[in-house]
Amino acid sequence: MTEIEASPDWLEKEAIGAIDRIELLTVRLPFVAPFGTSVAVWNCKEALLVRMEDKGITAWGECVADPDPYYAGETTSTARHILKDFLLPELKSELTLAALLRRFARVRGNQMAKAALENALLDLLAKRRDLPLHVLLGFPPRRIMSGISIGIQDTIDQLLEKVEEARASGYHRVKMKIQHGRDLKWVEAVRRRFPNLALMADANGDYTLADAAHLTHLDEFKLTMIEQPLSYHDIYQHSLLQARLQTPLCLDESIHDIDDAEAAIALKSCRVINIKQGRVGGILAAVKMARLCAVKGIPAWSGGMDETGIGRALNIQLQTAPGFNLPGDTSETRRYFHEDIVEPGVELSSDGFIKIPPGAGSGVEVVAERLERCLLDREQVK
Repeated sequence: MTEIEASPDWLEKEAIGAIDRIELLTVRLPFVAPFGTSVAVWNCKEALLVRMEDKGITAWGECVADPDPYYAGETTSTARHILKDFLLPELKSELTLAALLRRFARVRGNQMAKAALENALLDLLAKRRDLPLHVLLGFPPRRIMSGISIGIQDTIDQLLEKVEEARASGYHRVKMKIQHGRDLKWVEAVRRRFPNLALMADANGDYTLADAAHLTHLDEFKLTMIEQPLSYHDIYQHSLLQARLQTPLCLDESIHDIDDAEAAIALKSCRVINIKQGRVGGILAAVKMARLCAVKGIPAWSGGMDETGIGRALNIQLQTAPGFNLPGDTSETRRYFHEDIVEPGVELSSDGFIKIPPGAGSGVEVVAERLERCLLDREQVK
């Protein structure tokens, strides 16, 4: 077994066991402020949750899909369909988690649906042992670096105000969204005001290879990286663009599994990879991908999808894994939601780090009253 393939022994040896009850819930949490990218603007987080109950233990998973198909092909509706009709029927008590995930391979794509179910199962297995998830996975605790993603703003002054707030809060890295018409002058303004800030730009696929000459001007601003400038499914054309840029490219939407990561590294399509566990099939797939990046000498970080506190806590647990060596997209709860559905929320320490939630599993508890206030629907599926 290679370093990349290594995994905890219990994955192959211990059966999942019986689960008393499984539910699918949809919640909607208003954002503090609209979040805009080059592809869409969202005013709230609508999330599909997986709830498991077994002998008094409650575990949770979160699907990172949106209700619309503007970021990815999966949506909360399609994920619900895949979970109910194809993934949950494979869940047998005598199977190990590793065996279950191999059965999931029959279902093409739908990584977000797979991740939601895997997340809930990992949370359950850790809580049965009364262990934090990172301990179950075999990773020692560490303080987690923080990063913030700032959506497209209406004016440069508004952008500068948001960046100043992030810098004053202690975030280790600031990501600003860019698009055609809101790129060079906007990045230049931020860099001029904050010359030493760890700054990156995220295009969410708004450009084509025909824009290569234009994008080379971003080299002037000493960015830590430019994220996904070209098409959301492309790997090859990014290799041509990376050859023309001094600034490292980071691939995000193009990376759906470890094969995509290997292809991107082999083609030199990027020098950084954003690993979103909710998009690549779950925490175990993300850990494997982070190991690959470490072996290949490619920096990696844990991306976010504006998750509720459930998904945020799982991402924090994940970032204890080796290979996650850059600040991720983990921000304070208050920057997104007036009221989250979990306690404790995410808060930064005075030096910008994030503590791992202290409880078993993901480490957080869903507050029933808050859940009810934002609940759209609830369906028992087992």
